[in-house]
Amino acid sequence: MFDAALRAELVPTGRLRVSLNMANPVLADSHTAAEKPAGVTIDLSRELARRLDVELDFLQWRSPGESVLALARGLADVGYLAVDPQRAEQVQFTTPYVQIEACYMVGTKSRLQNQLEVDRPGVEVLVIETSAYDLYLTRHLQQASIARLPTAEDVFQKLLRDTTGQSVAAGIKQALLAQAQRVGGLRLLDGHFMAIRQAMVLPQSIGVKARAAVEAFLSEMVSSGFVAESLSRHRIAGVTVIDMGGAIPSAPPE
Repeated sequence: MFDAALRAELVPTGRLRVSLNMANPVLADSHTAAEKPAGVTIDLSRELARRLDVELDFLQWRSPGESVLALARGLADVGYLAVDPQRAEQVQFTTPYVQIEACYMVGTKSRLQNQLEVDRPGVEVLVIETSAYDLYLTRHLQQASIARLPTAEDVFQKLLRDTTGQSVAAGIKQALLAQAQRVGGLRLLDGHFMAIRQAMVLPQSIGVKARAAVEAFLSEMVSSGFVAESLSRHRIAGVTVIDMGGAIPSAPPE
């Protein structure tokens, strides 16, 4: 799959530099592995490095924006991010391989019941800056305002400090559920406002043949069950694995 020419193009330094978005605990975290980082994207990276016959380095970023910039500036060779048209101006995406949901969470004083009630005057939506849902909500919210914060913990703490009931945290469903379980009085609103389709990401400089080779690698990882098995092993539920034949819900953790 990867001849010498493709290897030289994909790994110009001789080591596979992987840009990890650590703000996404679904794909770059594990409920079972003691080592860090761990998760499905780490498993995919190790398998890719094995097939390229190179060592690898993990570049861990606390925000998706930093991960995009690392790829755009040639500091990394591959990454894992949500597909977004604004990001596509700086990097290129493979076909998506998994899908996760973005939801809203509110505090005890909120009267909001579902995601359709959020876009109204006076509501402030809290997001991780440059996240996929930040980019999406920036394009789609018409009346609610958006407060952009550096990390998920910043979003969570700002929601806890809200005394008006007008703040709403936006985020990945699994991450919000974990926060709600950790601290009482928080709840997720019914429904989800966005389906986040995740893909492998390459620098814009990568050519058609090299991109096709990465795409073929990812397709094999999906069709062979590698991705679904990895998600199950790390006890990550609520993720839909996507392949050419359609969507395949991942197995629930044991």
